[in-house]
Amino acid sequence: MKGTETQMLSNTHKTGIVVFSLIFAGVFGFAGAASAAQPAGPGVQIIAKGSVDETVSQLTKMVADGGMMVMGELHQGKVLAMTGLKVQSETLFVGSPTVGKKLFSAQPGAGLVVPVRINIYADAQGRTVVSYIPPSQQLSEFGDEMVDQVAKMLDANLAKLTGMLGK
Repeated sequence: MKGTETQMLSNTHKTGIVVFSLIFAGVFGFAGAASAAQPAGPGVQIIAKGSVDETVSQLTKMVADGGMMVMGELHQGKVLAMTGLKVQSETLFVGSPTVGKKLFSAQPGAGLVVPVRINIYADAQGRTVVSYIPPSQQLSEFGDEMVDQVAKMLDANLAKLTGMLGK
């Protein structure tokens, strides 16, 4: 009997190790795979449907249709090409003079945050990514209730706008 009990305990122990290993691999392996699918970086990251150029064009049109404007552009890919680095990266500075007037009237230092910087780039997997830092994350540092309200409105508008670009 003793040999059979030892054999059963050994099999139970082996089964426990196998089950633990499967759970461990499931939790950490699949979680790792899921996080690898999401682009890395600060702020909001959205995988867009089209190429970088198509996404920039679409976003520019959506901004204008939404009563805002592209106040500036930075062609990072072209600038970095001068160093020999090949990267697709475009940044749009998006804002509204009406919203800017509210923010600058309350806090002239708001110019550090607005117009909002939206970066569109191709990641290592060739996907087009639209990224931005929600204005509320930075504007909240002013400690101004009115600025916070405007920032939350900007967050919602940006989420809606960029969400339409996603897959």
